[in-house]
Amino acid sequence: MTKNLVIVESPAKAKTIEKYLGKDYSVLSSVGHVRSIAKKTASKTPPVDVNNNFETTYEIDPEKRKVIAELKKAVKNSDEVWLATDDDREGEAIAWHLTEVLGLDAKKTKRIVFNEITKQAIEEAIKNPRTIDFNLVRAQQARQILDRLVGFELSPVVWQKVPGGKSAGRVQSPAVRLLVEREREIQQFESESSYKINATFLNDNNETINAEFNQKPTSEEDANNILTTIAENNFTVSDVKKTDGKRNPPAPFTTSTLQQTANNTLGFSARATMSSAQKLYQEGKITYMRTDSVHLSGQAINGIQSYINNNFGEKYSQVRQFKTKSANAQEAHEAIRPTDISASVASSNPYDQKLYTLIRNRTLASQMASAVTEKTTVTINGDNLPNNNYFEAKGEVIVFDGFLKVYGSKQDDTILPPISSGMALRFSEAIAKQVFSRPPARFTEGSLVKKLEELGIGRPSTYATILGNIQLRGYAEKGEGEGNEREIKQLTVSAENTTPALEIITEKTGDNKGKLLPTPSGELISAFLT
Repeated sequence: MTKNLVIVESPAKAKTIEKYLGKDYSVLSSVGHVRSIAKKTASKTPPVDVNNNFETTYEIDPEKRKVIAELKKAVKNSDEVWLATDDDREGEAIAWHLTEVLGLDAKKTKRIVFNEITKQAIEEAIKNPRTIDFNLVRAQQARQILDRLVGFELSPVVWQKVPGGKSAGRVQSPAVRLLVEREREIQQFESESSYKINATFLNDNNETINAEFNQKPTSEEDANNILTTIAENNFTVSDVKKTDGKRNPPAPFTTSTLQQTANNTLGFSARATMSSAQKLYQEGKITYMRTDSVHLSGQAINGIQSYINNNFGEKYSQVRQFKTKSANAQEAHEAIRPTDISASVASSNPYDQKLYTLIRNRTLASQMASAVTEKTTVTINGDNLPNNNYFEAKGEVIVFDGFLKVYGSKQDDTILPPISSGMALRFSEAIAKQVFSRPPARFTEGSLVKKLEELGIGRPSTYATILGNIQLRGYAEKGEGEGNEREIKQLTVSAENTTPALEIITEKTGDNKGKLLPTPSGELISAFLT
């Protein structure tokens, strides 16, 4: 006879929790959801009866029957049952479904939640049990019913009417439509060319100053004329503006921003990111990875502040509490952070470790001082240039690195040599390079997640699945092309050769490697649904 039976979602999590709770507790897993809305019912009543207050018929998933049988047996041999599924709407719904299939009293069965799998968090949860929150259960039911109503109504139509159409969905279909509409924008875009002029000047110490001309001529003839004028000019620094600036650290990660950043910086797909994060969470290395909150607990902030003070010095520490912008955010969780900020290594798997380092550095940065910068803008005029034409050189020096010590670029963007107003400069070289206006960028997984979030479509927990499904079902695919070469014109003058010299060079354009592209099937189904 077991005194206490704890039921969690994940088998990997079960082992870790059982280790913390000791011999009086047995921990088993439901292996995720155990029941779903039935695809059809024996009676004529639909699985979701829209005419009867959306009365819903559930059925045990066939692959979970063995799991349920084992859990029922364990419940009979236990004095107390604790439901420890995840602390979100899905987790609350799983807890309720377990009470239904295991014959437990939902209003009396102990429900515990925790945001991290650590001994302290588990013991604290055991001390403060509650019962099932039916508001959260109904919120999950409403979302799932909407999914099914859209999917069940639209998918059969798609199967019949669209060749190759496999399904439609409340989130999936808008995601495909975004890809299709962006592709149309790109196809309809008419590129225009102009000439970007950059020049190199030298001061009395032969130090280089690179500057950009403030006009972009649209024809080769105009570019030639401007270069000729530039080569025959004397140049003077007319103005030097220095402004103090600062860069503030970003907020700690939410599910969405973690997916976006991991995609942009590590090249991880949303699915790969969530898989690594899930493992780190189950091993007790990070807090719960499905969250749209940027909040950090007071205990976490104290630990982070102590670490920063001890390792970087007090001048690097600045306590911050961020607020979630999304009106739909669930604030029950914290942001994604390490459970132990002092641990720099969390996994022997290189992919999991890279993600952990990203999470850890972002968390540290969020509680560090702003970086202090000095920005310099230099205006350079020529004796014979029209009044509205000039060159501008920009530089920025990092005066105090602050959070950049652990997160972001530490390099100076451009360090300008000592320069003052009225200083004469020697012209060295100028290049007018033909440039083309660019169409809107294709979506990556990261930028599509950001767009869906901006539009209020989907939830942090579903983005990885949605992006995986639209590719699995053949509605979108990752691009592999590195672009096509095109010829561009480049004109050059120098102090020695004042007549512009024309050179034809090539550059790559249209690189779609790693970008999400709609397939013909995706375009067809999107047009049909629209």
